[in-house]
Amino acid sequence: MLSFFQFVPSLVLAPWAGALADRVDRRRLLLVTQLAAAASSAALAGFAWAGLATEAVVIGFAAALGVALALSQPAQMALVPSLVADEDVAQAVALNSATFNVARALGPTAAAAIVAWQGVAVAFVVNACSYLPLVAALAVIRPAEQERAERARLRDGIALLRASPSLLLYLLVVAAVSFGADPINTESPAIAHAFGRSSNWAGTVVGAFGVGAVVAAFAVAGRIRGSSRTMTATLPTMALGMVAAAASPWLPLAWGFLAVGGAGYLLSNTSATTRLQLGVAPRERGRIMALWSIAFLGTRPLASLIDGSLAGAFGVRVATAVLAGPALAGAVAAAALARRRVVAS
Repeated sequence: MLSFFQFVPSLVLAPWAGALADRVDRRRLLLVTQLAAAASSAALAGFAWAGLATEAVVIGFAAALGVALALSQPAQMALVPSLVADEDVAQAVALNSATFNVARALGPTAAAAIVAWQGVAVAFVVNACSYLPLVAALAVIRPAEQERAERARLRDGIALLRASPSLLLYLLVVAAVSFGADPINTESPAIAHAFGRSSNWAGTVVGAFGVGAVVAAFAVAGRIRGSSRTMTATLPTMALGMVAAAASPWLPLAWGFLAVGGAGYLLSNTSATTRLQLGVAPRERGRIMALWSIAFLGTRPLASLIDGSLAGAFGVRVATAVLAGPALAGAVAAAALARRRVVAS
């Protein structure tokens, strides 16, 4: 439920956020949303300090942080290409994705250590301060001059997909990898339990997946392009890595397979996101990244509910394997599209 309320704003608000990102200064929009997120986390620290951080309060603040994320994500993603040349967009997108995976790997471990050392309230204070380096960076960077849309309507995002149907394929790839990675986000303590370990080992599950993604970001991502052939290789890499990890008899072996899954996840997401970024005009990037937010973050409430239901009924190993299914289906679709293009040529 916490995951649902944290990410459902990305599903509901993304169309408005995308239009906003194309009409206003993206850097300033990010400054406002990051400061709002920092203030929300600081307020939650106050509630925790006073002993008032009930489940309902925590879920409410998670929803508030979700609103800040929903409003900032299209602008943040659309800002990335304005910081580098077109030929470097793939590497920039990969590095941007790598930061999420580094945070996902280190964040839970650091939080557990801080909670054990000083308590929950201090952990929320540290979390509030974690937004400030990005605020400082936004204050000093000078992106390329933004080409703003004179009119940015909600239905314009759908019009972009009608004009270029291949963009829909890339959005489906993003949704597939988001579904496949959900057990890492939602069920990592349960995955540790499945291997006979305590919840303290959950960080190693997240970390193994993140290590694979970070290595792929630095070693490979800058040289790949989002072709159907590329996704035919990277999507099954993610799916098979997750399925093999679920079937592994030992946790150390599962770490290796999770790293493979993380690499496939990063490469698939980078390929699709780069194609989306470069497939539209700069003044339209906020709206296409809003659709990206729906595909990547907006599907997570549904994925987490499905994941939790399957894990409760059949076990977390089955849930992990089933949620990898969309990535395998995406690989089949990408292979069919590549074959069709070869025949047509």
